[in-house]
Order: sequence, then C-alpha cells, then structure tokens
Amino acid sequence: MALGNGGSFQGRSMMSEINVTPMVDVMLVLLIIFMVAAPMMTQGLEVDLPKVDANVMSTDSSLVMLTVTADGGVVLDGTTLASIDNLDAQVRQVMRVKGTESLYLKADQSVPYGRVASIMGALREAGITNVGLVTEPADRREQTPR
Repeated sequence: MALGNGGSFQGRSMMSEINVTPMVDVMLVLLIIFMVAAPMMTQGLEVDLPKVDANVMSTDSSLVMLTVTADGGVVLDGTTLASIDNLDAQVRQVMRVKGTESLYLKADQSVPYGRVASIMGALREAGITNVGLVTEPADRREQTPR
C-alpha cells in the first residue's frame, strides 16, 4: 500500500497480523501463579455442617458424638478418652459398629482452637470427612455487635 505524495512508506505494505507473543507470555505467568497457589488453597479440613430444621438434632442412636469438654477432655459416645493418641482407631471402631459415616463434634467455646484443630486432624487421619459441628442457637437479645 503506497501513500500519496511520495511518502517514506513507499513500497512497504501494512502488517495485518496480530502479535500473540505478549498474550502467551501473560497466560504462562498466570498458569504458573495458579499452579503454585492452588495447593495452598486446599489445605483446610473439609467440614460438612449438619442440615437440620430449627436447630433440632435427631436423637437417633446411630449418631456418633465426639465432645470436647471445657477442660480439654475428649468424650467419644459417652466414653471418656485418656488421650487423643489413638483417637483415629477408636473413632473408626465406633463408626464401624454403628454403621455410620457421619460424626458430630461438640466443643466448649472456652476450649483453645489448637485443641479442636488437633482433634479434627486426628479425625482426618481416621478418614472421617463428614463432620458436623454442633452449636446452640444464639439468643438475639444477648448478641453484642462486634
């Protein structure tokens, strides 16, 4: 394409191709970022909260209840455990006997988060992925804005 009046672009044609190299570079950088970041986002423990109407739990005898008391003690289905060292084996045994795959965890609000996290880690080692957290409904009059 020649420009009129003897311009300096005489004999050259316009390039009508799109340069995709910068786009490919950006996509590769984003791919690397997502590949590095994705494993970091999946390290949490999956918890399935129970879906109940009006916060009423069933009194079904097949429920497996794990309770953490205010002093940090652990009670599995009414039996106080001396330590959580073999919690995974005990939980698997109780769940096999009751024929269920769900476990409900009740923890006193004064129990340190680290204690509850270590118990949930032991549950994960036992292969328990369906954990329900039991709470009491809050009285709206007692709530304070935070």
